[in-house]
Amino acid sequence: MLNVQYIDTHAHLYEDDYAHDIDQVIARAREAGAIKILIPPTDVASTLKAVELCNRYPDFLYSMVGLHPEDVRDDYHSALQQLEQVLINSFSSFGGISEGRFIAIGEVGLDYYWDKTHKEEQKDAFRIQIGWAAKYQLPLMIHSRNAGNDLLECLRPYRDQLTCGGVFHCFSGSVETARELLDFHPNFYIGIGGVLTFKKSHLPETVKHIPLERIVLETDSPYMAPTPMRGKRNEPAFIPHIINTLAEAKGITPQEVAETTTQNVLNLFFPNK
Repeated sequence: MLNVQYIDTHAHLYEDDYAHDIDQVIARAREAGAIKILIPPTDVASTLKAVELCNRYPDFLYSMVGLHPEDVRDDYHSALQQLEQVLINSFSSFGGISEGRFIAIGEVGLDYYWDKTHKEEQKDAFRIQIGWAAKYQLPLMIHSRNAGNDLLECLRPYRDQLTCGGVFHCFSGSVETARELLDFHPNFYIGIGGVLTFKKSHLPETVKHIPLERIVLETDSPYMAPTPMRGKRNEPAFIPHIINTLAEAKGITPQEVAETTTQNVLNLFFPNK
């Protein structure tokens, strides 16, 4: 494996998939070169689990807070009220907005792939949480699947308020889509994960046209394990496979990929540290 340091910006380590061996998963990540792992919850329960997990591994695991589009139901306003209260409480306990427990608003966005029943509710929930990012000065971790133009239509009215930027998570689109997303705001990044390594993926060609300075790395654990681990439970220790493939696609060294993407994450999520 590579002798590099990296940050996994998207790992759902609070999931039951890791209940029996989370200590070993963390140990393997550290051994592989991980210096931080960012945890994106999807609802109220997972946010509380993420906070508890991050408390077990301070200065290594960092939690976000948010309602995933697939978890938007008829009671979404109640869920959002609970989540914002958790967010507010974290600021008061840490002494100020810049010292809150959470490092981002996420995982939030739009997903029309399986079900469009709550399409309008998803957009409303997304707009509310974009508002949190602006109000509390936190980056966004954005999920988008089969959402067409609705995603940017929700974001555009807040553009000038989103100075803290964000990540378009799990990108698998075209060069044109990447350019459209990056043109939205200079402080937004593209999240590249295991899809890059898949045999029939077009991403190796696409990433040639995405500046390395606008890319962050992710696993989306426990999902989307990279080749040669595809089909297995994903975990942050597998990031070096993504680093190698990205380096090969861009014709640079793995060390350059690791160093630049790590600095990108530090600039975005840890600007005052």
